[in-house]
Amino acid sequence: MVQRESAFVEEHFARGQHLFLFQKGGEMMDFEREWTAFLDRERNTAGGRRLERLMTELAGEKKMFESVLWPVFRSFDGFSLEYEIKSPSGVSIFVDALYHPLRLAFESEGYAPHAETITRDRFSFERKRVRTLALYGYTYFPFSRDELDKQAESCRQFLYEYLGRYTGSDDPSLRELTVYEREVIRYALRVNRAIQLQEVCGLLGLKKDAARKVLRQLADKQILKPSGSGKQKVRAYVPDDRAFRYVL
Repeated sequence: MVQRESAFVEEHFARGQHLFLFQKGGEMMDFEREWTAFLDRERNTAGGRRLERLMTELAGEKKMFESVLWPVFRSFDGFSLEYEIKSPSGVSIFVDALYHPLRLAFESEGYAPHAETITRDRFSFERKRVRTLALYGYTYFPFSRDELDKQAESCRQFLYEYLGRYTGSDDPSLRELTVYEREVIRYALRVNRAIQLQEVCGLLGLKKDAARKVLRQLADKQILKPSGSGKQKVRAYVPDDRAFRYVL
């Protein structure tokens, strides 16, 4: 990997290698426990068609996490399961697993439903689905069930290489981030919601004026933006598009 490779990739690569050194011991128990907790959280916050999908067996999704995503990321932070996206025409499309910080759309695809028995209409819909993800800035990252069963190591290596090449922008403002600014971006991408001044104070161990300055600096660099339409007083911030181009 190139010299510019992020600490994010190096850290998660080391953790992933560690996992497979102890695959038959407590590490796999860790996965089962964390998977169950993750699935419970997703179901508790879902409704409608998404909840219906989350209540199914999810064997393919679990296999994808167990074989590839968990060993690489070592966490479910930043992921949504059976994530719903509306197409420009208003049609709901679902992604097996979405990783919000890098806008990665992961899919576990069986041969029969996605190739062998697919209808012409379904084939066209799947192409439209991939285009919709591209339109909204998501990278489509599919794995076949056979790959997950027989070539999991190759799948993991491909993902490691992708993360290693997902380097920061050449924008000087991104290269000149302070430690505090980097920590706030990392946190905002991980929690995937609007963040407020008080929690940034707790995150950085700073008083309000100092924490507010960090948020304003990130807003000036167009890495964070105010949440909502308030003009007079900004109460919360969300990541701007530029934040998603930058791996910490």
